[in-house]
Amino acid sequence: MACWAHFRRKVFDLHERSSTPPLTTDVLERIGALYAVEAKVRGQPPNERHRARRDQTRPLVDALREVLDAALRRLSPKSDMARAIAYGTKRWPALCRFLDDGRLEIDNNIAERALRGVAVGRRNWLFAGSKAGGERAAAIYTVIQTCKANGVDPQAYIADVIARIADDWPASRWDELMPWHWAGATDQPIALAA
Repeated sequence: MACWAHFRRKVFDLHERSSTPPLTTDVLERIGALYAVEAKVRGQPPNERHRARRDQTRPLVDALREVLDAALRRLSPKSDMARAIAYGTKRWPALCRFLDDGRLEIDNNIAERALRGVAVGRRNWLFAGSKAGGERAAAIYTVIQTCKANGVDPQAYIADVIARIADDWPASRWDELMPWHWAGATDQPIALAA
């Protein structure tokens, strides 16, 4: 898979610097039309997303490719715009992969947002104190992201699980404390087995 947002960013950066941006405007509007279809089908079952992409998005993508190919024939290969277009056309099969699978996203923005906290704090975590400290930090970041992915408040989850473990929670029932099974999300206490 390739990310339409990354391709769009390359064109957008040129659009911002250009004094006469008809080509960049056209490409950005065409990519915007792809995202408009995605906005309509977001959250729908994969088969419905696939159908919308086949019926609505595929023709838009094909027309965009024609515009890009025509522009590449006119532009100097060394121009910034030709390089931006080549970035996309070299990745075209990967950019189009989402069209054939309703489970896939048009871009990787969701994943990048999930990792933003790690990327922003990377310098802060450079000196975790030791290898063991780094491993502990990685474990707690994993727990936090897993909570977020399962719609669980990480702070409430960690506080509740620590309290339950401190009360001699049986090791045979640790699976019940995983974020995707956590009953604390519904404010229902999990009863200890006698």
